[in-house]
Amino acid sequence: MADVSKEQVEAALKELNDPYVEKNLLASKAVKDIQVVAGKVSIKIVLGYPAKGYVDQLAAEVKAKVEAIDGVSVADVEATWKIEAHSVQKNLKPMENIKNVIAVASGKGGVGKSTTAVNLALALSAEGAIVGVMDADIYGPSMPRMLGITGQPQSPDGKGLNPMENHGVQAMSMGFLIEEDTPMIWRGPMVTQALEQLLNDTQWRNLDYLIIDLPPGTGDVQLTLAQKIPVSGAVIVTTPQDIALLDARKGLKMFEKVEVPVLGVVENMSIHICSQCGHEEPIFGTGGGASMAEESGVDLLGQLPLDINIREQADSGKPTVVAMPDSRISEIYREIARKAAGKLAAKAKDFSAKFPKIVIQNN
Repeated sequence: MADVSKEQVEAALKELNDPYVEKNLLASKAVKDIQVVAGKVSIKIVLGYPAKGYVDQLAAEVKAKVEAIDGVSVADVEATWKIEAHSVQKNLKPMENIKNVIAVASGKGGVGKSTTAVNLALALSAEGAIVGVMDADIYGPSMPRMLGITGQPQSPDGKGLNPMENHGVQAMSMGFLIEEDTPMIWRGPMVTQALEQLLNDTQWRNLDYLIIDLPPGTGDVQLTLAQKIPVSGAVIVTTPQDIALLDARKGLKMFEKVEVPVLGVVENMSIHICSQCGHEEPIFGTGGGASMAEESGVDLLGQLPLDINIREQADSGKPTVVAMPDSRISEIYREIARKAAGKLAAKAKDFSAKFPKIVIQNN
């Protein structure tokens, strides 16, 4: 039996691509350890994004690839993940107890942004992350109903608020603090102050990701988020028709101007499948999200169908990812979650916590 070198194993791993980071396993620095002893190979892989639905497949692919090397008798592969904090806007630093803030935005209303945001949060949680959702739509908060949460948050110390929780995700919304049918008749400065307070006064518990569901448009709330809140990345939600795409492009350009990386585009309501006959019809047109992503140089994270289950389940407080975890639609949401988190994992990390704090004292 031929001797096997570590270099041979590395060469084999270079031929395996991580589809969510879009690099080979060596280039993505996911391979943390390789041991070769008498034909037995042990490999440790640590991904930078939650991947409960992918690590077993990855480990099997790596095992098969390495065991095909002449001289390898058996390969033991351990694949896990570890989520790091990533860099934010230059003049800001990541928040305590929140590793990464991801903004979910759309140029216009009615494209299913909140439904996408809540299912993205639940999908990241299903993939193994600790996740929170903040409802930044002060005028039309929808998270309490979508997450099936009633009641008001507690304030043990009289200063901060404990987040509400359901389906394994932490949540905060103006909707928890007012009656459901009470209108918020506030001017812009009051809204932006409320947004900052909701974020900063909530005692989030060690989040890997906080998903912020933004109101539609590019106004006061979006500007406050871009200038004062440390955001690691943004996801743009659109539908395929031209009018929605026009406004989605504005949202995308806004994030580019404030140096928040856009992780990708989600095309919602991309096709309608008749529940009676199975006929597929692109009611809102075809290919809009894909062409927008291509011309903007960002990824198309996924395409979701126009499906009555998505609407009914969000309205009932049990969104699709928890209501039908094994459905095709839930798998699309989880694929979107892995792609968005993978794109973020490929970005620069925040190393501020690793640097010593220098204190100058006058003795």
